[in-house]
Amino acid sequence: MTTQKIHIGVINISDRASAGIYEDIPGKATVAILEEYLSTPFDPIYRVIPDEQAQIEEELIQLSDSYKCCLIITTGGTGPAIRDVTPEATEAVCQKMLPGFGELMRATSLQYVPTAILSRQTAGIRGSSLLINLPGKPKAIRECLEAIFPAIPYCIDLIGGPYLETNEETIKAFRPRK
Repeated sequence: MTTQKIHIGVINISDRASAGIYEDIPGKATVAILEEYLSTPFDPIYRVIPDEQAQIEEELIQLSDSYKCCLIITTGGTGPAIRDVTPEATEAVCQKMLPGFGELMRATSLQYVPTAILSRQTAGIRGSSLLINLPGKPKAIRECLEAIFPAIPYCIDLIGGPYLETNEETIKAFRPRK
């Protein structure tokens, strides 16, 4: 059990939410799901920013390098639209990419909508931070997180992050037996 303060970054990437045109529902939904899944206490470091690649990169770097977030989750900006640049920003700041996360999220989403093939979610590692791009709709966020979350705590173990425990009644983390 770790005694250090655990930070988890959540960034909703949306031109309209960042401008106050509509409420930031995806980011809030992500924090609520994390609170359901994790029994380890954490402080969310929360941002709502526009679909601007340079700004996304800057926030990802700050959350990883300055705030030492072990997990950084983005919502939105993963589609094929011209302004959707979240995966490009993620790839630009990561040392290693983990394409399996995106593959599983797309496979999961394809069970619900045929347009999941248009999604470009990805994940990668920057230092000891795991960065994951989620879609921008709360229903899809829950479906994707449910699919990938069992692997997240062990991935964070492997990159030198804190030991995260889950609420096992809600979701179980997978860790190989020693």
